[in-house]
Amino acid sequence: MSVQLDQVKQKARRVFRITMWSALVAGLLFAAGYYIYRTYTISEGSRTGILYKVSKKGVMFKTYEGQLLLAGSVMMTQQSTWDFSAQNGKVYEDLQKLEGKTIKCHYRQKVDAFTWQGDTDYIVYKVELAQ
Repeated sequence: MSVQLDQVKQKARRVFRITMWSALVAGLLFAAGYYIYRTYTISEGSRTGILYKVSKKGVMFKTYEGQLLLAGSVMMTQQSTWDFSAQNGKVYEDLQKLEGKTIKCHYRQKVDAFTWQGDTDYIVYKVELAQ
């Protein structure tokens, strides 16, 4: 009787171990897939306009946000402004130097940016003064 009980215990341990390893691998694959999905670039391009707002904000995650009055717009409306997030501190510093000027922002649009990447899905990685 004790031999059967020991075999059942060993089999139960083996099934538990296989289940736990399978759950761990499945969790890691899901996490990797989710990360790739959230950071996937669906659009890449540039926008030109007057930079009228740039800020560092956030409670837990500090992000760099900006607004551009798009070129050709006479009045400031919801359709004539473009909200974006800066990729890092260096881009933010470049934006601060160019505030109030006509600039060209090179961006990547993410499917759904993570909270620590910014408030928008448009991540500006390079900025230059427009001619």
